[in-house]
Amino acid sequence: MSAFRFTATPIDGTALRAELIDTHCGGFTCFEGWVRDHNEGQQVLHLEYEAFEALGVREGERIVHEACEKYGVTRVLCVHRLGDLQLREIAVWVGVAAAHRDEAFKACRYIIDEVKHRVPIWKKEHYVSGDSGWVNCERCAAHSHDHDHDHGHSPGHAHDHDHSSHG
Repeated sequence: MSAFRFTATPIDGTALRAELIDTHCGGFTCFEGWVRDHNEGQQVLHLEYEAFEALGVREGERIVHEACEKYGVTRVLCVHRLGDLQLREIAVWVGVAAAHRDEAFKACRYIIDEVKHRVPIWKKEHYVSGDSGWVNCERCAAHSHDHDHDHGHSPGHAHDHDHSSHG
């Protein structure tokens, strides 16, 4: 089973934690990123996530491998939602089981920070006002992707990835 994956179904943190239980581990920590009701002064109704899945899984696996090497942990799982998410749903879950708590905490923080920075995931917020917008699209500048949604970039900003696999 992959240590990094995307899912279109709600994330069950308890079930994911059970996948990491190991008698060689003395500690476990996790991070759950939830859909909140506000961002940058806007009242949020719900979110949509899209990803370049094949590249995202490869980069996510690379991040998990780096964390295992850097912090000496062996039991790691990271799951990110795709599709439409409602308030309070889990958008991303990272769990780390390790021999000691310090390594688990450090690896968990490293993974979530690197996933947010490096994995090609796009978030669209839908607001109470009826507006919506793509937010935190640093990857739009870092990678060349094409898709049919507007990121609010200046004219001439081009994308060239294919969203045909996103249903």
